[in-house]
Amino acid sequence: MSFNPFNLKDKVIVITGASSGIGRQCAIDCSMMGAKIALIGRNRESLNETLSQMQNNEKHLISVVDLIDIRKLDEVISNVVNVLGKVNGLIYAAGVQKTLPLKLINENDMEYVYKVNVICAVELIKIISNNKNRGVNQKHVLISSISGVIGRAGLTVYSASKGALISLTRSLAVELAPKGININCISPGTILTPMMKNFLSELSDKQKMKRVEGFLLGLGKTTDVSNTCIFLLSNASRWITGQNIIVDGGYSTR
Repeated sequence: MSFNPFNLKDKVIVITGASSGIGRQCAIDCSMMGAKIALIGRNRESLNETLSQMQNNEKHLISVVDLIDIRKLDEVISNVVNVLGKVNGLIYAAGVQKTLPLKLINENDMEYVYKVNVICAVELIKIISNNKNRGVNQKHVLISSISGVIGRAGLTVYSASKGALISLTRSLAVELAPKGININCISPGTILTPMMKNFLSELSDKQKMKRVEGFLLGLGKTTDVSNTCIFLLSNASRWITGQNIIVDGGYSTR
Protein backbone atom coordinates (compact mmCIF):
# COMPACT_ATOMS: atom_id res chain seq x y z
CA MET A 1 0.00 0.00 0.00
CA SER A 2 1.38 3.41 -0.97
CA PHE A 3 2.25 5.99 1.69
CA ASN A 4 -0.45 8.61 2.33
CA PRO A 5 0.91 11.75 4.07
CA PHE A 6 -2.64 12.92 4.82
CA ASN A 7 -3.49 9.80 6.81
CA LEU A 8 -4.54 10.40 10.44
CA LYS A 9 -4.74 6.72 11.37
CA ASP A 10 -4.69 6.25 15.16
CA LYS A 11 -3.74 9.87 15.82
CA VAL A 12 -5.54 11.19 18.92
CA ILE A 13 -7.29 14.44 18.05
CA VAL A 14 -9.11 16.69 20.53
CA ILE A 15 -11.91 18.73 18.93
CA THR A 16 -13.75 21.48 20.80
CA GLY A 17 -17.10 22.72 19.55
CA ALA A 18 -17.71 19.22 18.24
CA SER A 19 -21.47 19.34 18.81
CA SER A 20 -22.29 21.34 15.68
CA GLY A 21 -21.11 23.22 12.60
CA ILE A 22 -17.44 23.22 11.71
CA GLY A 23 -16.42 21.26 14.82
CA ARG A 24 -18.89 18.49 14.01
CA GLN A 25 -17.69 18.24 10.41
CA CYS A 26 -14.06 18.11 11.56
CA ALA A 27 -14.90 15.22 13.89
CA ILE A 28 -16.73 13.31 11.15
CA ASP A 29 -14.02 13.81 8.53
CA CYS A 30 -11.08 13.15 10.87
CA SER A 31 -12.74 9.86 11.86
CA MET A 32 -12.91 8.96 8.17
CA MET A 33 -9.14 9.50 8.03
CA GLY A 34 -8.63 7.00 10.85
CA ALA A 35 -8.17 9.32 13.84
CA LYS A 36 -9.33 8.67 17.38
CA ILE A 37 -11.38 11.68 18.40
CA ALA A 38 -12.07 13.28 21.77
CA LEU A 39 -15.25 15.28 21.19
CA ILE A 40 -15.68 18.22 23.56
CA GLY A 41 -18.85 20.26 23.91
CA ARG A 42 -21.53 21.38 26.34
CA ASN A 43 -24.44 19.28 25.09
CA ARG A 44 -24.28 15.49 25.36
CA GLU A 45 -27.21 14.92 23.00
CA SER A 46 -25.57 17.00 20.28
CA LEU A 47 -22.22 15.27 20.79
CA ASN A 48 -23.95 11.91 20.49
CA GLU A 49 -25.47 13.10 17.21
CA THR A 50 -21.98 13.93 15.97
CA LEU A 51 -20.71 10.55 17.12
CA SER A 52 -23.52 8.77 15.26
CA GLN A 53 -22.20 10.22 11.98
CA MET A 54 -18.59 9.21 12.59
CA GLN A 55 -16.76 6.06 11.57
CA ASN A 56 -15.49 3.54 14.14
CA ASN A 57 -17.64 4.89 16.99
CA GLU A 58 -15.91 2.67 19.53
CA LYS A 59 -12.60 4.50 18.98
CA HIS A 60 -13.87 7.91 20.13
CA LEU A 61 -14.62 9.63 23.43
CA ILE A 62 -17.22 12.22 24.42
CA SER A 63 -16.42 14.81 27.09
CA VAL A 64 -19.24 17.10 28.19
CA VAL A 65 -17.75 20.28 29.63
CA ASP A 66 -18.15 24.04 29.44
CA LEU A 67 -14.74 25.32 28.37
CA ILE A 68 -15.02 28.45 30.49
CA ASP A 69 -14.78 26.20 33.54
CA ILE A 70 -11.02 26.17 33.02
CA ARG A 71 -10.35 24.22 36.22
CA LYS A 72 -11.91 21.12 34.66
CA LEU A 73 -9.83 21.10 31.50
CA ASP A 74 -6.80 19.37 32.98
CA GLU A 75 -9.02 16.54 34.21
CA VAL A 76 -10.72 16.28 30.81
CA ILE A 77 -7.42 15.94 28.95
CA SER A 78 -6.04 13.48 31.52
CA ASN A 79 -9.07 11.29 30.85
CA VAL A 80 -8.52 11.57 27.08
CA VAL A 81 -4.91 10.42 27.51
CA ASN A 82 -5.94 7.54 29.78
CA VAL A 83 -8.64 6.31 27.38
CA LEU A 84 -7.32 7.14 23.90
CA GLY A 85 -3.62 7.82 24.39
CA LYS A 86 -1.40 10.87 24.24
CA VAL A 87 -2.73 13.75 22.15
CA ASN A 88 -1.39 14.25 18.63
CA GLY A 89 -3.58 17.18 17.67
CA LEU A 90 -6.12 19.81 18.64
CA ILE A 91 -8.81 21.56 16.61
CA TYR A 92 -10.13 24.50 18.59
CA ALA A 93 -13.47 25.09 16.86
CA ALA A 94 -15.40 26.36 19.87
CA GLY A 95 -16.35 30.01 19.72
CA VAL A 96 -19.02 32.59 20.42
CA GLN A 97 -20.03 35.66 18.45
CA LYS A 98 -21.76 38.82 19.57
CA THR A 99 -22.91 41.39 17.02
CA LEU A 100 -23.02 44.74 18.80
CA PRO A 101 -22.44 48.35 17.77
CA LEU A 102 -19.73 50.12 19.73
CA LYS A 103 -22.18 52.06 21.89
CA LEU A 104 -23.72 48.83 23.22
CA ILE A 105 -20.51 46.94 24.00
CA ASN A 106 -19.96 46.34 27.69
CA GLU A 107 -17.17 44.81 29.74
CA ASN A 108 -19.07 41.56 30.43
CA ASP A 109 -19.60 40.93 26.71
CA MET A 110 -15.92 41.48 26.00
CA GLU A 111 -14.77 39.25 28.85
CA TYR A 112 -17.07 36.37 27.88
CA VAL A 113 -16.21 36.39 24.17
CA TYR A 114 -12.49 36.71 24.85
CA LYS A 115 -12.54 33.95 27.45
CA VAL A 116 -14.26 31.42 25.18
CA ASN A 117 -12.50 32.37 21.96
CA VAL A 118 -8.98 33.00 23.26
CA ILE A 119 -8.23 32.28 26.91
CA CYS A 120 -9.69 28.76 26.88
CA ALA A 121 -7.77 28.00 23.68
CA VAL A 122 -4.49 29.04 25.28
CA GLU A 123 -5.26 27.00 28.39
CA LEU A 124 -6.01 23.87 26.35
CA ILE A 125 -2.83 24.25 24.32
CA LYS A 126 -0.84 24.64 27.53
CA ILE A 127 -2.34 21.44 28.96
CA ILE A 128 -2.12 19.37 25.79
CA SER A 129 1.46 20.39 24.99
CA ASN A 130 2.61 19.32 28.46
CA ASN A 131 5.01 16.37 28.33
CA LYS A 132 2.58 14.05 30.11
CA ASN A 133 -0.12 14.65 27.48
CA ARG A 134 1.90 15.29 24.32
CA GLY A 135 1.93 12.73 21.54
CA VAL A 136 4.52 12.62 18.76
CA ASN A 137 4.41 15.27 16.02
CA GLN A 138 1.71 17.19 17.87
CA LYS A 139 -0.18 19.78 15.83
CA HIS A 140 -2.69 22.45 16.87
CA VAL A 141 -5.26 24.12 14.61
CA LEU A 142 -7.18 27.17 15.82
CA ILE A 143 -10.34 28.23 13.98
CA SER A 144 -10.26 32.01 13.62
CA SER A 145 -12.25 34.03 11.05
CA ILE A 146 -11.70 36.48 8.23
CA SER A 147 -13.33 38.91 10.67
CA GLY A 148 -9.97 38.80 12.44
CA VAL A 149 -8.31 40.02 9.23
CA ILE A 150 -10.80 42.45 7.67
CA GLY A 151 -13.10 45.04 9.22
CA ARG A 152 -16.82 44.46 9.73
CA ALA A 153 -19.23 46.82 11.47
CA GLY A 154 -20.78 45.49 14.65
CA LEU A 155 -18.18 42.75 15.14
CA THR A 156 -15.58 44.68 17.13
CA VAL A 157 -15.46 42.27 20.07
CA TYR A 158 -15.63 39.11 17.96
CA SER A 159 -13.07 40.42 15.46
CA ALA A 160 -10.67 41.37 18.24
CA SER A 161 -10.86 37.87 19.71
CA LYS A 162 -10.31 36.20 16.35
CA GLY A 163 -7.44 38.54 15.55
CA ALA A 164 -5.91 37.55 18.88
CA LEU A 165 -5.93 33.90 17.80
CA ILE A 166 -3.98 34.79 14.68
CA SER A 167 -1.39 36.75 16.66
CA LEU A 168 -0.94 34.18 19.41
CA THR A 169 -0.49 31.48 16.76
CA ARG A 170 2.68 33.23 15.57
CA SER A 171 4.15 33.60 19.06
CA LEU A 172 3.22 30.06 20.13
CA ALA A 173 4.75 28.68 16.92
CA VAL A 174 8.12 30.11 18.03
CA GLU A 175 7.73 28.86 21.59
CA LEU A 176 6.47 25.37 20.75
CA ALA A 177 8.77 24.55 17.82
CA PRO A 178 11.60 23.29 20.08
CA LYS A 179 9.15 20.66 21.36
CA GLY A 180 8.40 19.56 17.80
CA ILE A 181 4.89 21.07 17.90
CA ASN A 182 3.24 22.82 14.95
CA ILE A 183 0.47 25.37 15.45
CA ASN A 184 -1.54 27.08 12.72
CA CYS A 185 -4.73 29.04 12.32
CA ILE A 186 -7.58 28.84 9.80
CA SER A 187 -9.68 31.93 9.02
CA PRO A 188 -12.90 30.88 7.25
CA GLY A 189 -15.27 33.19 5.44
CA THR A 190 -19.03 32.63 5.59
CA ILE A 191 -19.60 28.89 5.97
CA LEU A 192 -22.97 27.26 5.35
CA THR A 193 -23.47 25.70 8.76
CA PRO A 194 -27.07 24.86 9.76
CA MET A 195 -27.11 28.05 11.87
CA MET A 196 -25.94 30.18 8.93
CA LYS A 197 -28.50 28.59 6.61
CA ASN A 198 -31.26 29.48 9.06
CA PHE A 199 -29.92 33.02 9.33
CA LEU A 200 -29.82 33.48 5.57
CA SER A 201 -33.33 32.06 5.15
CA GLU A 202 -34.71 34.89 7.28
CA LEU A 203 -33.13 37.65 5.18
CA SER A 204 -34.73 39.48 2.30
CA ASP A 205 -33.28 38.89 -1.16
CA LYS A 206 -31.49 42.25 -0.96
CA GLN A 207 -30.04 41.50 2.49
CA LYS A 208 -28.96 38.03 1.39
CA MET A 209 -27.23 39.41 -1.70
CA LYS A 210 -25.35 41.93 0.43
CA ARG A 211 -24.24 39.15 2.76
CA VAL A 212 -22.97 36.77 0.08
CA GLU A 213 -21.54 39.17 -2.49
CA GLY A 214 -17.79 39.18 -2.74
CA PHE A 215 -17.29 35.44 -2.27
CA LEU A 216 -15.73 34.69 -5.65
CA LEU A 217 -16.31 30.93 -5.35
CA GLY A 218 -19.64 31.17 -3.52
CA LEU A 219 -20.23 30.51 0.16
CA GLY A 220 -18.16 27.86 1.89
CA LYS A 221 -19.06 24.39 3.12
CA THR A 222 -18.00 22.95 6.46
CA THR A 223 -15.91 20.40 4.55
CA ASP A 224 -13.81 23.24 3.10
CA VAL A 225 -12.61 23.92 6.63
CA SER A 226 -12.41 20.31 7.81
CA ASN A 227 -10.28 19.32 4.81
CA THR A 228 -7.86 22.14 5.61
CA CYS A 229 -7.74 20.94 9.22
CA ILE A 230 -6.92 17.41 8.08
CA PHE A 231 -4.00 18.74 6.05
CA LEU A 232 -2.68 20.80 8.98
CA LEU A 233 -3.00 17.84 11.37
CA SER A 234 -1.32 15.40 9.01
CA ASN A 235 2.34 14.72 8.29
CA ALA A 236 1.87 16.57 4.98
CA SER A 237 2.08 19.87 6.88
CA ARG A 238 5.34 18.98 8.64
CA TRP A 239 7.05 22.22 7.56
CA ILE A 240 4.19 24.64 8.21
CA THR A 241 3.78 26.49 11.49
CA GLY A 242 2.71 29.93 12.71
CA GLN A 243 0.51 30.51 9.67
CA ASN A 244 -3.01 31.84 9.19
CA ILE A 245 -4.65 29.95 6.33
CA ILE A 246 -7.51 32.00 4.86
CA VAL A 247 -10.33 29.81 3.53
CA ASP A 248 -12.86 32.30 2.19
CA GLY A 249 -13.62 31.60 -1.46
CA GLY A 250 -11.59 34.64 -2.49
CA TYR A 251 -13.51 37.18 -0.38
CA SER A 252 -10.46 38.85 1.16
CA THR A 253 -8.81 39.36 -2.23
CA ARG A 254 -11.33 42.07 -3.16
